[in-house]
Amino acid sequence: QGAVKRQALYACSTCTPPGAEPAGICLACSYECHGTHRLFELYTKRNFRCDCGNSKFKNLQCKLLPEKSKVNSGNKYNDNFYGLYCTCKRPYPDPEDEIPDEMIQCIVCEDWFHGRHLGAVPPESGDFHEMVCQACMKRCHFLWAYASQLAVFLLVGMYLPVPPLTKANSCEDEGVVLKVEESEEQKKEIKKESGVEHHDTKEEKQSEQFNEPSTSSGYCSKFLQKFPMEIAETTSNFSFCKLKELQNKPFVKKDTATFWPSNWRSKLCTCEDCLKMYSELEVQFLTDECDTVLAYENKGTSDQETERRDPLMDTLNSMNRVQQVELICEYNDFKTELTDYLRRFADEGTVVTREDIQHFFEEFQSRKRRRTNRMQYYCS
Repeated sequence: QGAVKRQALYACSTCTPPGAEPAGICLACSYECHGTHRLFELYTKRNFRCDCGNSKFKNLQCKLLPEKSKVNSGNKYNDNFYGLYCTCKRPYPDPEDEIPDEMIQCIVCEDWFHGRHLGAVPPESGDFHEMVCQACMKRCHFLWAYASQLAVFLLVGMYLPVPPLTKANSCEDEGVVLKVEESEEQKKEIKKESGVEHHDTKEEKQSEQFNEPSTSSGYCSKFLQKFPMEIAETTSNFSFCKLKELQNKPFVKKDTATFWPSNWRSKLCTCEDCLKMYSELEVQFLTDECDTVLAYENKGTSDQETERRDPLMDTLNSMNRVQQVELICEYNDFKTELTDYLRRFADEGTVVTREDIQHFFEEFQSRKRRRTNRMQYYCS
């Protein structure tokens, strides 16, 4: 199938030991081709094609698809393929680690991290759906602009948004963006000290009356600041960038991982500039809510429920009451006759052949036709 959007993967330390090229195999090959080998689970990876039997495996041919491409250039590998995880590069489970700690997967690099190695304590309530690790937050620095609005709160005040200000001077100090607004009294004092007399024009008075800037661009800026991002989404038909609007507001950058709630991906800007940025950073999947592990698990659950469904019950549910009774009676007759027919073979200890089954169905259909022909119909 080529590179599968998301699938469960395994690594085989028997075929690709430490020092060899990293390789990943699919669930089917883990059963069929590596059943007696030493495997470790990689959980799910996105856009990966099974390596089983390609050039990374010197003495193994895939039993399910013998002719494979020599190299899957689109696959991405990390230390997970050698059974090492987190920034500490330790196996999981780690026999030398006595500290109880859960592992959390980063949705960008898809590596797994100990909760204590994320630079921030994960929310105790577990009220988050996805995590972005420290390294990926540095690479995808634009996410910090969204953090104050969307991320799950970790430390007191860490993501608390500062009230928006207008006509501000901005500066960056240790990753913190601050904006300061001058009061009207300070403006008057500055003008007096500079010796410049201030004359209000008709346009400026009208602007002050409505407490809005007189220019159209300034009005748009004030308008957008008054409304939350959810309302601003309705302007998606226009060339509006939610990211730029958030970047104009104060936000805090920390050297930590971030934790995100469900559906946060739908809040990311999808304007032309942002889509280009996602492509350059190779994180286009962030705007795809079907990319999440939760969506993958829900699809698996739905598929299993479909497989477990009884076709007979589905047929019954589509019928009216009379048809349901007739079908149940026919089913019971068929079950009784088939059981009696097979019991003779069991008692005699003989094998049931294909011809025996065909003979049974021919006799069954013949008896059914005779019963049907004897039925009488009456009109009221």
